[in-house]
Amino acid sequence: MGLAGPVDQHIGTAADVVTVLDALEARGVAVCLSGGWAVDALLGEQTREHSDLDLWLPAAELGAAFQGFAGLGVDRVFPWPGDRPWNFVLHDGGRLRVDLHLYEVRADGQIHYGSVVGGHTFPAEALAGRGEIAGRPVRCEAAAWSVRWHTGYPPRAADHHDVPLLCARFHLPLPDTFTPQRPHPSV
Repeated sequence: MGLAGPVDQHIGTAADVVTVLDALEARGVAVCLSGGWAVDALLGEQTREHSDLDLWLPAAELGAAFQGFAGLGVDRVFPWPGDRPWNFVLHDGGRLRVDLHLYEVRADGQIHYGSVVGGHTFPAEALAGRGEIAGRPVRCEAAAWSVRWHTGYPPRAADHHDVPLLCARFHLPLPDTFTPQRPHPSV
């Protein structure tokens, strides 16, 4: 992909996203955007810079995904705090970093993410959002689930950017952690 730059300069472009999606889909991988790029896909425009590309992938399709990534030079593990067998980061040695979230589809159609002992289950509709990156239709997280997955931890600056935009566009309630706090009256 002609990606160059130091390893600590991870700024992906919309063209990078399209290239990765095309490579994975050409190998039959049912890829779904997550994170900041999912937000921008849902909004239909890039609203900020992105340091990585978060992707949901069926665990059963990981072999085909590795072939697609290797063809793009995205063939190195990027050690990250909290890496787990179902969530880890690959990179190209330059500026492209891909954060993989592997899941399994249960017999009842629900999605299972995480370990057998302590994983999470959610409806398949959570990964049935539709959006657009650089004019290309993409599958991404549904807006309400994207908002939900941006909570449960202290919000970062990117979260404070993304969540209000999604809530405004899709008429979703703004989670309490993103609501401006009013000063408490003096007693």
